[in-house]
Amino acid sequence: MNITLASTSLPAPAANPAAAKAVLRNDAAKNEKAARDFEALLLTPVLDALQKTFAGDSEDSKTPGASDYRQMGSQALGQAIAARGGIGIAQLILRHLQPPKVSGGS
Repeated sequence: MNITLASTSLPAPAANPAAAKAVLRNDAAKNEKAARDFEALLLTPVLDALQKTFAGDSEDSKTPGASDYRQMGSQALGQAIAARGGIGIAQLILRHLQPPKVSGGS
């Protein structure tokens, strides 16, 4: 899973404001996807550990490849949780990436 954050710099002199807004929207979408992917990446080991704890010691867990399927299930669940808002990690990352708000008092 590749996670890359887009830069929020505008193209050389913003001669075309519509193009600059399109670039910013595209960057925001890339940043949002990266933040959600990162949150899913963090949730996967937590969910996997929970599943191991509650699954107990059954015959199914001794089947070759069972741990791989459990890991894939945990990863899919983590991605689904993150895609629907997650636990707030993605929002914290996105808030951190926003430029600081400066009051424009004269």
